[in-house]
Amino acid sequence: MIKFNLKCENGHGFDSWFGSNDDFEKLRGRGLISCVICGVAEVEKAVMAPRVALDSNECALHEKPQVDDVGREFPEEARRIHYGEARQRPIIGQAKVEEAQELINEGVPVVPVSWKPKQVN
Repeated sequence: MIKFNLKCENGHGFDSWFGSNDDFEKLRGRGLISCVICGVAEVEKAVMAPRVALDSNECALHEKPQVDDVGREFPEEARRIHYGEARQRPIIGQAKVEEAQELINEGVPVVPVSWKPKQVN
């Protein structure tokens, strides 16, 4: 597996994993890779720095994602971003199914995700 830094034609940067460079090129050629922020399919690899291990025992660093959790304010904040009333950035939060459908009908790019909360021991 290889992680590529990607960039869409609108300048949004994001990361994604691929089996190989050939896998990336095949998927991109078929239009199956799109920007996670705006959905545009014009995506290319961005400039990347190689990762060099300091020693053989070093584990991969885990970066904290640069996403704002806006909670129940998600529908309103997504609209504000879409209409240029708020700073363009990736957000995550909660929305009812009806609210998500309204956003999609308005053309606001959203990706519904469902998950179970982490269980506490």
